[in-house]
Amino acid sequence: MITDDVLEQAAAWHAAGRKVALATVVSTWGSSPRPVGSQLAVDEGGAMAGSVSGGCIEGAVVDEALKSMQDGEPRLLTFGVSDEMAWEVGLACGGTVQVYVEPVE
Repeated sequence: MITDDVLEQAAAWHAAGRKVALATVVSTWGSSPRPVGSQLAVDEGGAMAGSVSGGCIEGAVVDEALKSMQDGEPRLLTFGVSDEMAWEVGLACGGTVQVYVEPVE
C-alpha cells in the first residue's frame, strides 16, 4: 500500500469515529527494510494499513500506536540491531530505524 492509500485509510477510519495513529519512518542508518517516509496507520482495534518495517518491528510500533491513541502523546521510537545480532535473527545486516508515532486528531 502506498503512502497516499495509508493516509486515505487513516482518514476513513477517523471519519468513521475510530481512534487512529500514524507511524512514519523519519530516519534510517545502515540496513533498513523500509525507506524514510514509509507509513503505517493503526486504528484502535489494531487494524493496520501500510508498513514501517516489513514486519520486524511492526508489532512494537503497533503497541506504541495504541498507547499513543490512549494518552494523546506522540512518540519517537528508535530500533537498532548490531550486525552480529542481525545474523542471529536471520537478517542480512544491522541498522537503525527511527519511527515517529502520533495520534490523528
